[in-house]
Amino acid sequence: MDIIISSVSQGFFWSLMAIGVYMTFRLLDIADLSAEGSFPLGAAICAQLLVHGYSPIVATLASFIGGMLAGGVAGFLHTKMHIPSLLTGILVLTGLYSFNLRLMGRANIPLMTTPTLILKVQSLGISDEWAGFIVGLLMVILVISVLVWFLNTSFGLALRATGDNQMMSTANGINVKKMMVLAYMISNGLIALSGALLAQNNGYADISMGIGTIVIGLASVIIAEVLFHNLTIGQRFLTIVAGSIIYRLVIDFVMQQAFIPITPSDIKGLSAIALAIILWAPHATKAFQTNRNIKRNNR
Repeated sequence: MDIIISSVSQGFFWSLMAIGVYMTFRLLDIADLSAEGSFPLGAAICAQLLVHGYSPIVATLASFIGGMLAGGVAGFLHTKMHIPSLLTGILVLTGLYSFNLRLMGRANIPLMTTPTLILKVQSLGISDEWAGFIVGLLMVILVISVLVWFLNTSFGLALRATGDNQMMSTANGINVKKMMVLAYMISNGLIALSGALLAQNNGYADISMGIGTIVIGLASVIIAEVLFHNLTIGQRFLTIVAGSIIYRLVIDFVMQQAFIPITPSDIKGLSAIALAIILWAPHATKAFQTNRNIKRNNR
């Protein structure tokens, strides 16, 4: 039972990153690689503020703001300097690696005895697993509520329209470049927030914790889209949370099984393989149905 609660808690924290990935991947049709730099950036900012005595709430909020600034840089490179989105992500994640290392001062910052949001909840007499569950659930509710409200305002609808059809948006007086920068900022802010929360939950911030982040985020999004179709934006966010939880449960199950020896270093590779299968599954299903219909018609 504790393993399931821990997996769901991890799923909540990772889902914030997945929602951030969704903001650029689906709303702008861009797979933003800067996520792999923004994720450890959030953890680095949070860890440094915590070890220097700042409140966990202040440290978490600062991580979100730091991620938004990184997203602003990515948006500027893409919209103002006309650098292709793929190269923009590579440039930002490469630059953030050096920045994060300089900010942390070392490769790893332990937070085991440092007051965090998780420890604050634990101090109320709640166990470690349930403390992470409660913090993750509250953050997911808060983030989704704010995003749904914002994306249904006139400003949010303009942002969504930008991703659907940039030419039509421009014709209707929408500043497309401004909307793209905003989407980058919200996306990277959420990804950094996820990094900050996971650092507090896991008890450390590490310079390499962002490796494979984009794969995990895309896997959660694709799982949600494969399982659930034709949803409102709020419902889609909820399914992304579900996709993230399913992903974590599968990973933890693979780690716990005794038939094939799996080490933590194998997780990134397994994630890549899982994402490839998930992306291929709809095409394989469609091809199978097409072939079956052809055979049926030839009888």
